[in-house]
Amino acid sequence: METTGSKLKRVVIEPVTRVEGHGKVTLHLDEEGKLHDARLHIVEFRGFERFIQGRPYWEVPVLVQRLCGICPVSHHLAAAKAMDMIVGAEKLTPTGEKMRRLMHYGQTLQSHALHFFHLVSPDLLFGFDADPAVRNVIGVAMKHKDLAVQGVMMRKYGQEIIKATAGKKIHGTGAIPGGINKSLSLEERDGFLKGLGQIKEWAEGALALARKYTEDHLKELAGFGSFDSNHLSIVREDGAMDLYDGNLRAIDSEGKKIFDQVAPVDYLKHIKEEVRSWSYMKFPFIESLGTEKGWYRVGPLARVNTCDFIDTPVAEKERKELLQLTNGKPNNITMAYHWARMIELVHSLEKIAELLNDKDLQGSDLVVQGERRHEGVGILEAPRGTLFHHYRVNDDDQIEMANLIVSTTSNNEPMNRAVTSVAKQYFDGRAVTEGMLNRIEVAIRAYDPCLSCATHALGRMPLTVAVYDHQGKLLDRVVREGE
Repeated sequence: METTGSKLKRVVIEPVTRVEGHGKVTLHLDEEGKLHDARLHIVEFRGFERFIQGRPYWEVPVLVQRLCGICPVSHHLAAAKAMDMIVGAEKLTPTGEKMRRLMHYGQTLQSHALHFFHLVSPDLLFGFDADPAVRNVIGVAMKHKDLAVQGVMMRKYGQEIIKATAGKKIHGTGAIPGGINKSLSLEERDGFLKGLGQIKEWAEGALALARKYTEDHLKELAGFGSFDSNHLSIVREDGAMDLYDGNLRAIDSEGKKIFDQVAPVDYLKHIKEEVRSWSYMKFPFIESLGTEKGWYRVGPLARVNTCDFIDTPVAEKERKELLQLTNGKPNNITMAYHWARMIELVHSLEKIAELLNDKDLQGSDLVVQGERRHEGVGILEAPRGTLFHHYRVNDDDQIEMANLIVSTTSNNEPMNRAVTSVAKQYFDGRAVTEGMLNRIEVAIRAYDPCLSCATHALGRMPLTVAVYDHQGKLLDRVVREGE
């Protein structure tokens, strides 16, 4: 509890559950018990940008993926793309690029499946007010066994693709400066093709589930932690969604372009980061709009909004249907992230099918090099959103500067606004209810945040919430035991 000079009181929600990493939420109330402010605090400090200074550049693609046990491939590939610039690899060989793309789509598949089936489906299947003893992944396995199995098998399929392209399911070594260190064998290819049909069927079923939930609850979800915002992602030169490579595009809440086709090396001309005293996580913003109006969203919903089209048929059909909810304008409904995420799950499988039938994956020309440089920027679309890796290397081949903007960092301000919106709607300033707490967490979980960009926590974390008035008197206390 904290009482300020203006007699504000504070409600603390710590930790936030069913997300990656550790964070807490504080609700600041005035003397009348009305919400004054809400904040999502990131309470872990990692320091990877400092850790890797002095290391040789060729180690970086392997080192930085220790940031995360769920999306290490994203960091692996973003760093590798930056190192491509360092070694002068202007264009990778067809085998090198397509193996990396296959790795990346496998990563997106397994991450989206994990988030939807294990972390989000309990809320969608049982409701926000359901008994916490049931509203978890074990409850899903007990009540919806087929869905639980499908989630596990889809994630396994994605992880096997990562193993075949990166050498290991977690923290692989496949991408190296200038290319890749292996190709895909015919035996590996045939094994993936054999199981692809069933995985695609399950993925389209998950997509239908997310779509139906959004449409059936549209009236409620439209006002649940939702707000107009800018959106940012990379897109192909023709405006198509591309999760692996492209240039930056930002649009406003009406779809008007703020900037477009900005090369990765020029990101600092448009994106800046603000520091606030109460969080270790920074707050990125579009410089031309300033800190008040320049914040933006990234991730599946932002990508669906910013791209002109998706180049695979099922995903494109669903993209159009999602945008019909808002008459073709950008969709700013926070809970629509889940529908967009399942669109990308299916898109990833459609791209995997294309790549598995491409003979370039069995090529032997794996690496290219050119004129040595001292600076490199790699940007791609991680499952959670746009990921920036920027490095400078000295004449001794050592990293002397690193700047990383991870996806959840870009979503920092939107998550804070979602928390504030939900708290204003559901917290009466007196009673701390399980349903209210979970609604706040539901709004945060929509962004699939990786609060420390580390591993998922298993089970429910312990949670204690205390409400005090401005004189320090305890009004309410809720204790939720962990598992």
